[in-house]
Amino acid sequence: MVKPTETNNTASNLFQFPPRQEEEGPVEIVSGSPDQVLWEGNNHPTRNPKQDNSSDPPVHKPVDEDKTQPVVKEQSLSKSLTSKALRPFVIISTSYLLFTITDGAIRMIVLLHAYNKSFSALEVSIMFMLYELAGVFTNLAAGFMGAKWGIRFTLIIGLLLQLLSYGLLFGWDDSWDKKTAIIYVTIAQMFAGVAKDLTKLGGKTVTKLVTPEEQNTFLFKLVSLITGWKNSLKGVGYFAGSALLNVGYEASLGVMMVIVGLALPGAIFGLDKSLGTAKKTNAKSWREVFAFDNVNLNVLSAARLFLFASRDFWFEVPLPYYLRSPGCEGLGSQVCSVDADCVRGAVCGLAGVCENLQPGGGCGGLGLDRTLVGAFLGGYIILYGQVQSWTPQMVTGPLNQTPPNKFTEILWGFINCLPTLVMCIVMAFSPSFSNHDLTPMTIWFIVIIVIFAIIFAINSSIHSYLVVKYAKSDKIAKSVGFYYMSNACGRLLGTIGSGILYTYVGKSAGPAAGSDGTAGLAACFLAGTICSVVAAMITVKIDDNQDGLQCGPCTLIRPMTSARANTEEDVDGREDEKNDA
Repeated sequence: MVKPTETNNTASNLFQFPPRQEEEGPVEIVSGSPDQVLWEGNNHPTRNPKQDNSSDPPVHKPVDEDKTQPVVKEQSLSKSLTSKALRPFVIISTSYLLFTITDGAIRMIVLLHAYNKSFSALEVSIMFMLYELAGVFTNLAAGFMGAKWGIRFTLIIGLLLQLLSYGLLFGWDDSWDKKTAIIYVTIAQMFAGVAKDLTKLGGKTVTKLVTPEEQNTFLFKLVSLITGWKNSLKGVGYFAGSALLNVGYEASLGVMMVIVGLALPGAIFGLDKSLGTAKKTNAKSWREVFAFDNVNLNVLSAARLFLFASRDFWFEVPLPYYLRSPGCEGLGSQVCSVDADCVRGAVCGLAGVCENLQPGGGCGGLGLDRTLVGAFLGGYIILYGQVQSWTPQMVTGPLNQTPPNKFTEILWGFINCLPTLVMCIVMAFSPSFSNHDLTPMTIWFIVIIVIFAIIFAINSSIHSYLVVKYAKSDKIAKSVGFYYMSNACGRLLGTIGSGILYTYVGKSAGPAAGSDGTAGLAACFLAGTICSVVAAMITVKIDDNQDGLQCGPCTLIRPMTSARANTEEDVDGREDEKNDA
């Protein structure tokens, strides 16, 4: 019997070529994991996805001596999704999709509600501190828990903790002083952070575990599509959370708790308890989790820390605060009778002059309502998720950068610093921002957010491939856990750092206006730029110099094998010339 071709079941589930078998013998349809990537076609390390005819069915050879050819029946979508083999994938993916909506919503509900309660950007950053810090440790502990008790256990615990977090937020009392409110909300957010990473364990690993016999090309594409939507639906949550706040704070919490509740029955009654439990020891102790013997993985993890800090230094807290804040002009001095007499986003105070609804949030921004702020951030997340899914087909494939390597990430890492650098310069020196001209300011934000989302998604997609490439095959779970711990550390660094910069960099424009938010956000964009450069420079230290770097038809860095071959030819040519002489 011909053995199935071995596949690497440890890569991102976004991209994979359907495996083929072309040797004679009994038919065995090779079932690779949907968690593989298009970066590495089966036995074709340099295959370009654009050139691959992935719609062709697997090649089948005779099953017996009379050379008869088996008939492969294509299953309908409904039959494929309801098959016993794919049931865990459907249940866990559905639960993860529903949870992802509530994960995005909780950030916007807390942030925008805190904005209306006059909490500063730094105070909101502290509220999110335990949420991010929980991710540092939960990414590691979740792997142990899943290996011991299974994905069903971690998924159910994650969903229940999300319900607990939302339930605690009902207790946020407006009569509390700021210190009490910050402590209470921070603890509530901590449970949400733990819930996120426990639930993510199932969403990220089930595709590695489910390898049904009836896999076909269409099903692989379906798996990739669903995975992309997992990221994009978080953007839907951002928008939904901010929009529901217009109905009411309690109503927004209640709707999200219902969504979490919809995911629980399938997780409780539809999954096997042993799904995902370890069949062999992966990591025996916490010391093994910190894979200091894997230099490339450690360097990549450090780069990942700064890569995600480059986004969260301006995205998570400063950007929504700035989009919400009014212009500084006239605050504290302009006489008014109604809010419409003031600049957009300001209110007419009891003293009959225009005031900032939230002086702690700064001034100089666009003055948008909560729904539009959610649309800005949600649009970014949705675009990011879709681009990440299609990076091999739309970007690295046409540029002949598939599979990516160290040099690919260095290139895109330095490109990642350009949008934030441009926005920092524009906010600091452009007349549009100094004169508070809302139309060009809005256009600048839309353009920069779109460009950064595309570039950052490409970087993230390349990182997701490289971590699996460098991880040791027998220690993949703990290696990836250590890597995503660095991811959480980067988010924590960016969140806390952004709160400090946005709150204290800008000069005060008076008690009725607050600090200059334009200067504060420009400083946050500069910090993000520095983090992008640091991440790219750290990546240089990775010991992976065998492959070169292409950019379409142009060769930027020749592979070492080609360079060595050319050098040998030059030496042989010189020796021939000497012999002729």
